Amino acid sequence: MRIIKTTTFTLLLALGFSITSHSQKAPNFAAKKATLTEKQLQRWSHYDLEKDSIPGMSVDKAYAEIIKNKKGTKVVVAILDSGVDIEHDELKPVVWTNKKEIPNNGIDDDKNGYIDDIHGWNFLGNTTKEHLEYERILINKSITDEATFNAAKKENDKKIAEANGAKGQIEQVMNMCNKADETLAKFLGKATYDETDVKGVSSTDPEVLKSKAIITQMLNYGMSIPDLKKEIKKEYDGYVTVISGDNLKTDYRKVVGDNPEDIKNTKYGNNNVMGPDKSEIVHGTHVAGIVAQTRNNDIGGDGIANNVEILTIRAVPDGDEYDKDIALGIRYAVDNGAKVINGSFGKSYSPHKQWVFDAIKYAESKDVLFVHAAGNDAKDIDEADNFPNDSADKKTEFADNVITIGALNYEYGDKIVADFSNYGKANVDVFAPGVKIYASTPNNTYQFLQGTSMAAPNVAGVAALIRSYYPTLTAKQVKHILMDSGTAITTDVIVGGDPKDVRPFASLSKSGKIVNAYNALLLAEKTTATILKAKTKKK
Repeated sequence: MRIIKTTTFTLLLALGFSITSHSQKAPNFAAKKATLTEKQLQRWSHYDLEKDSIPGMSVDKAYAEIIKNKKGTKVVVAILDSGVDIEHDELKPVVWTNKKEIPNNGIDDDKNGYIDDIHGWNFLGNTTKEHLEYERILINKSITDEATFNAAKKENDKKIAEANGAKGQIEQVMNMCNKADETLAKFLGKATYDETDVKGVSSTDPEVLKSKAIITQMLNYGMSIPDLKKEIKKEYDGYVTVISGDNLKTDYRKVVGDNPEDIKNTKYGNNNVMGPDKSEIVHGTHVAGIVAQTRNNDIGGDGIANNVEILTIRAVPDGDEYDKDIALGIRYAVDNGAKVINGSFGKSYSPHKQWVFDAIKYAESKDVLFVHAAGNDAKDIDEADNFPNDSADKKTEFADNVITIGALNYEYGDKIVADFSNYGKANVDVFAPGVKIYASTPNNTYQFLQGTSMAAPNVAGVAALIRSYYPTLTAKQVKHILMDSGTAITTDVIVGGDPKDVRPFASLSKSGKIVNAYNALLLAEKTTATILKAKTKKK
């Protein structure tokens, strides 16, 4: 799953090509009229909708009124992702350590099959790039059925057509951004500049003013200028690769050295949970920070959960994850004490989905909650495939320990649903903040990123709070508390960024709610007391 949905459409929106908003029903809460400050944006997911008019998760309120007088138990949260910078100053204090393993002695001390797995395991070895699953299906014709192969072929043909249509547009956007950046850098007399520098630009030169407007919009997108330019170039290169057919070449997996079609072949990977290149673990480091970066230190963002340890499992490459890696990663997390697993990834094809289904069932049997991102394609996943999931037919759940999360925007009103977020009355459980989320990135840096990838760890953090302060509750109970205690949104909203597609928010998920940490902890306390009372009565 990609961090940001960098389609031409969203990039054009980012550069100021706006769309007209559809009118909405009268909301239950007052929408915040003032533009959020930088500081407010950095913490908006912690705010309270009723008090602050910002659709956060009431995390600050939960700490101030419920958590402050309580002592919780340590909870292990597994980050099943691209890798985590465990050397980041915000994350070092919360990195999980395998106490059964003697560091760097080359021996599998705990006899779990993974040598020197001190802080987790890296199932990708020294590789970072991978094919998308439909590409692997076309490359490895013998490992799938004809219907799936034909669907993958149709997908590839569609991608080629889209790439031919979009390549010219994205090239124009890329050239426009590069020119604007070059113009401002020359005007300011420095190659690297920030938002304050741009705001201070004053000139009568039309080209400078035009460049200022473009760069301002780029900054509003939530990324630094170099990073956004990098994403645009990456999308352009992706189109070129698809058009040329190079996307169906190269065997990336041979670097790992295992047989990805054999689930019993588990002796592969290494203990370097950061992988070979820190620049490729932005996603996992950001996800980990959302859950557990240090609170209230006035550095970077604030994590949702205190009293947690982060167990890193590297299994999500630049491309689609292998079913085998995800299945084994889930089992590794469970076997090493995780009570919450965050899965900010997903794909449309899953040749070995049963391996993952079995791993999810295993997690359920060991009382582990799996928090999964709904996906960033603005699709109804009651219809479209989005793996992994907890229902083979999209109707009947085979496990009750999976909670699937859609993404919210920070603007309360008809735009509250992120324009990229997937949805589904049956297969998305609840929504949480996922636009402009500020958290740790490699080498002691921080970024705003967006995606259901960011919404999921926000919920994983709240789940960790519940499991820390009310440890007798099961994964199933925690899942339903998160859904039942959320704030109901009863207004109509824009779906998929299309002003013509307006629906009741309640129709987009099973709960029709957004996660609320304060309410969740209150319900957790009430549930715990009710269970205890019932047990006492039996005695």
